[in-house]
Amino acid sequence: MKSVSRRKFLRLSAVLGAGVMASGCSSRAPTVAPTSPPDPTPPPSTPTPTPAPPPTASAEPVAEAPTVAPPTVAPTVTAAGPSVGSAYLAVARGEDPAALTERALAAIGGIEKFCRSGADVIIKPNICNASQPFEYASTTNPEVVATLVRLCLGAGAKRVRVMDYPFAGTPQAAYVRSGIEEAVLAAGGQMEVMAPMGFVETDIPEGRDLSRWPVYQPILEADLLINVPIAKHHNLARLTLGGKNLMGTVSNRGQIHRNLHQRIADLASVVRPELTVIDAVRILRRNGPTGGNLEDVEQANTVIASADLVAADTYACSLFDVPPAEIGYIAAAAEMGLGTMDLAGVAVEELHV
Repeated sequence: MKSVSRRKFLRLSAVLGAGVMASGCSSRAPTVAPTSPPDPTPPPSTPTPTPAPPPTASAEPVAEAPTVAPPTVAPTVTAAGPSVGSAYLAVARGEDPAALTERALAAIGGIEKFCRSGADVIIKPNICNASQPFEYASTTNPEVVATLVRLCLGAGAKRVRVMDYPFAGTPQAAYVRSGIEEAVLAAGGQMEVMAPMGFVETDIPEGRDLSRWPVYQPILEADLLINVPIAKHHNLARLTLGGKNLMGTVSNRGQIHRNLHQRIADLASVVRPELTVIDAVRILRRNGPTGGNLEDVEQANTVIASADLVAADTYACSLFDVPPAEIGYIAAAAEMGLGTMDLAGVAVEELHV
């Protein structure tokens, strides 16, 4: 694995100055929870135009899912209009997934805070199966992914690749079935099939249970890694959120399940997304991770964004009325210093779009 250059270390340190630090290449530095909350009051800016949503690949009928009541997390700051601010975590609610994604990103500083001109960007959504289109809430919403692609390219990214390692069906079939391939290509991004030769034994120096594991090297070498899970039920982990989504960056996943929660946290200590955007537009309440019944899906119309993976996952738990301390990988990652579960100690901005 390549070493971290001083230039890249300084750039990544600046990107996550809100209290979450990450390094590039073979090992990303642990997130440090802030000692004092950042200023939750965002400065005004020119509104970012909302792009038209890309087409989806689904030809199946879509049932209207019941609406989830918004969770309550204090303290919050509610903004009436677009802003570019310095929130630690942002939650956007509304009916347009693209607008939700843009507004959530703007509230935490805008995509330019994370993506520099010429950057090599990888977006890691959940495309875990080739069974259902995104309406069944087992894979990430294509509009959320495509919006991130457009934002990164608009910020001057050299290229934006989107990839996952499905456990059911081929990557090619899963990419098409999810609707993500069509949306990403329309936005100017690239779909990448994760080649077996790309998974290389990687040291995990901070791991509590894992010391080495095969990790997909381009994930570690990218200038910017954006983690884009869908919030859903999982039959073993209880919830799939940002931490669980990192399992799509490694091989030998069956062995991860031997000590699932600690091993997910161990992976999070080396696979360090600089940005986590949780798709909770439609959430899978039961029978995850693949679902298959629209009656298990609820319309939450929410997007959560933060540079802190643990904080984003902590907030997402409230959509399921589950205490985050009961999700083992979240608690383990917080205990390892990879982020904060204390949302009362950071600036959380709620936006209604």
